[in-house]
Amino acid sequence: MKEASDAATTLLLTVNTRLDAAREHDRERWDGLLADPRIAQSLPCVWVCSDFVANSCLRDPALLAALVESDRLFTRGEGDWISRELDALDCEAGETALMEALRRFRRRHTVRIAWRDIAGWADLDETLHDLSALADACIQFAQRRMYEALVARYGTPRSALTNEAQPLMILAMGKLGGGELNFSSDIDLILLYPEEGETDGARSIHNAEFFLRLAQKIVQMLSTPTVDGFVYRVDLRLRPFGDSGRVALSFDAFEDYLQQHGRDWERYAYVKARALTALEHYAALYDDVLRPFVYRRYLDFGVFESLREMKAMIAREVERRELKDNVKLGPGGIREIEF
Repeated sequence: MKEASDAATTLLLTVNTRLDAAREHDRERWDGLLADPRIAQSLPCVWVCSDFVANSCLRDPALLAALVESDRLFTRGEGDWISRELDALDCEAGETALMEALRRFRRRHTVRIAWRDIAGWADLDETLHDLSALADACIQFAQRRMYEALVARYGTPRSALTNEAQPLMILAMGKLGGGELNFSSDIDLILLYPEEGETDGARSIHNAEFFLRLAQKIVQMLSTPTVDGFVYRVDLRLRPFGDSGRVALSFDAFEDYLQQHGRDWERYAYVKARALTALEHYAALYDDVLRPFVYRRYLDFGVFESLREMKAMIAREVERRELKDNVKLGPGGIREIEF
């Protein structure tokens, strides 16, 4: 007990030392922030629990000041306000400027969400919802801006059959798909488009090439480290054929894969699939492709044996890699809860 008390005391002293140094550098701003009792009372606990929040506030005190002045730090957000705030962001059109603005936006909102969580002002449902909504907004923003940039270069991708414009559908999988993203989660995405064809610009390219380039641009926008960090680590390995498969697939190619090669674990994974873009096309894809693949017409008792085999395989891997105490994969960890 004494060791724990000593450690807590040391952490608080460190927080106070860092805060004193910040006040020396910008006393007026910090005195103003600490004049709010909600900040003064919650700051020590929040900074002790999160180096990320502490470092973000020390690096950019205006970030915390803006959250306080807007009252966003103290109130629960409603509806799609995160997405609307990002849409209204005033930034230059160049990719570098967009990357910088997106990283700062994500940092500001992550600080807000973490502060409310640690201070006890938000329950678990709010925290998971806001983290997922933030990721949704950032992905949609990157997709929209990069789509516009490629259309300006190559023209709009169109169906060879109907000549209709073709959008990119982004399926969120895993924790993001289930609306339960945590602070350190990767984002698992699958990228699809309705039909093959070509773009209608002077420098026409096939839709497959257009959406490959769009996927690369989106991943670059979200994952590339800069002086402001990155937005999210993007994982595309859940796509058909994994790393060896095409990054973006047409709906027909996606359906063919699931019918001919889809494995049991993919059936379970698609339970959490959720469309982030091209929502107008998702109902048909779900009814015609995903639902028949995930939910069989007959009762499949083989599912239970498949789940047992998958769990046993994970247990063997945990033992082989000596991950017994791993909070995600070890006994009683996150993976066992999911099973």
